[in-house]
Amino acid sequence: MSDLTRLYDEINQCQRCPLGRTRTRAVPGEGPEDAQIMFIGEAPGFHEDQQGRPFVGAAGHFLEQLLASIGLKRRDVYICNVIKCRPPGNRDPLPNEIQACAEFLDRQIALIKPRVIVTLGRYSMAKYLPQASISRVHGHPQRVGNVIVLPLYHPAAALHQPRYKADIEEDFKKIPLLLQESVALDEPPPPAGPVEAEQLRLF
Repeated sequence: MSDLTRLYDEINQCQRCPLGRTRTRAVPGEGPEDAQIMFIGEAPGFHEDQQGRPFVGAAGHFLEQLLASIGLKRRDVYICNVIKCRPPGNRDPLPNEIQACAEFLDRQIALIKPRVIVTLGRYSMAKYLPQASISRVHGHPQRVGNVIVLPLYHPAAALHQPRYKADIEEDFKKIPLLLQESVALDEPPPPAGPVEAEQLRLF
């Protein structure tokens, strides 16, 4: 059993916050243990809660289309969320819920060691850029410690508000170049919690 599989077992048994009592299934994450690109969303929705897998609803289908647009498939990347259980009614994650899951996410990042982390939505962006506005920084890569972070709108935002669709499609095109730029970044990923970010002047 790998360290990542053991982590999944911990997540599936977690009762650190009230969401552990209201979920159908925990949603740890999925993808290759050596993935170079990690996508971090916000929280599971209805379909994710039913299946125990991240991004399997409408937003997940759109994410797969976005991946295909840059020559990737779902199986090529690692996908997870800031919190691992669905908030009732798909409400926004609460601070105590984010804190309860923070260690799990930090351990996932440490085990996967991605070169590029793509944050989807403002809650995952806040892990690295807590003071930023997603409307201002989306699509602008940041060097955070030894990893490249690319903040993007959440795919669900594009489905609910079509004006965001062109932005996320255009921002997504930057991922392959960022992966090339990251080749020299062979140090471990950033430590837990926000650290100082440096915007990369790649575009």
